[in-house]
Amino acid sequence: MLLESAAAVALAIGISLGAAAPAAAQEKEIKVGYMKNPIQDASLDIMDKWAKANNVKLTRIPMAYSVFMEKVTATLTSGADQFDVIWHNDDWGQLWKKWLETTDDVKGIENSDQWPLLAFWNDDKKLTTVPMAHTVGTFFYRKDLVQESEVPKTFDELVKVSQRLQKEGKVKWGYVGGMSMNNTWFSFWWTMWANQCDILNPLFERDNEKLKAAKFEPAITEPCHREIVEYWWDAINTHKISPPGMTAYGRNEANAIFMAGDAAFTLVDSTHFGEFSDPKRSKIVGNIGMAPFPVGPRAKVPTSWNEIWGWAIPIGVPADRKKLAKDMLGAMMADEAGQIEMWKKTGGPPPNIKLWPKIAAEDKDFAALKHAVFDQKPITHSAYYFAEWPAVHKAYSDAVISAMSGKREDIPKVLQDNVEKIRRAGLGTN
Repeated sequence: MLLESAAAVALAIGISLGAAAPAAAQEKEIKVGYMKNPIQDASLDIMDKWAKANNVKLTRIPMAYSVFMEKVTATLTSGADQFDVIWHNDDWGQLWKKWLETTDDVKGIENSDQWPLLAFWNDDKKLTTVPMAHTVGTFFYRKDLVQESEVPKTFDELVKVSQRLQKEGKVKWGYVGGMSMNNTWFSFWWTMWANQCDILNPLFERDNEKLKAAKFEPAITEPCHREIVEYWWDAINTHKISPPGMTAYGRNEANAIFMAGDAAFTLVDSTHFGEFSDPKRSKIVGNIGMAPFPVGPRAKVPTSWNEIWGWAIPIGVPADRKKLAKDMLGAMMADEAGQIEMWKKTGGPPPNIKLWPKIAAEDKDFAALKHAVFDQKPITHSAYYFAEWPAVHKAYSDAVISAMSGKREDIPKVLQDNVEKIRRAGLGTN
């Protein structure tokens, strides 16, 4: 009987321990909603190292850009916890601010660049993102076609050097860049800022209260803005340094022409440097240089833009998973080797800016990027941060593309005719 009792106790203890072991070792899960993109996958690779070391399953939920915004916004506004971490972007930073967890307490956030964080503060002055990588406009040129000393420094030089290369039969086009809606940065806008101009008045203002006080006054009829529309009209129709169909180009169409070796210059996010350097996709590998933006007639020094992609945590995520997500994002910020590898794979500048001098000393391409972008001073941010900004962007794009589609002498009138449409978009009365 005593033996039977002892056996029963031992069996009970064994069953109890057996049941407890799996519970103690139960794997936790973090679900990440993001846009399928090499930069984002590289950042997730960094986080995956931490996840595996901490018995966490990192589940990636990739989405197309066309559905990402709508799907994630619906999740946020409903309070659901479908995602524990989501891709975040300055374009919709202010739209999502009240539905996101604050991130000021994430370890390593103090090592990020403060300039690009403007779009991500909530009404309580708390941060709502953790930087993933910098997205910076970069003027790329073909090193096999022009020496560093020959790289255009002004709009006029861009035309002349392009025409020379075309005349010599070295390229089909001088400059190629995106122009369509959501690609305006790569033509109209970089030249706009490089000509000391902007979309709304007051010029370069990003304080929403001041923009509201000015009733979202468009700046498209200002001489500095008319000049850049005329510049691109001439580039396509008069000087013929850019393709006639460029008004419909997105970044992918422009990048394809540049990577095929058919253009000497382009301007696009530095994150495309990885594509340009991929021998499976590009014919110009090893021949890609970076330089500061050429300047317009109203500017004396180059400018740049310097923004970020980030990660965010929906406010509806349970507390235990919020802590887990913050630990993971902090580990990403601390992983220097992983961030350097992300740069090498994708051209995405690391979020930890203390790494930049170290990388620049060892990597000539990053040193070139640092000189082209980070050593230049932005005159403003590359977007606006009020709720109606997407509608303003659309109205603006419609206006300048319409102006490009007609006669050169009609450009001032077309721009004037679109002033109220852009204003109403800002006021939300369209």
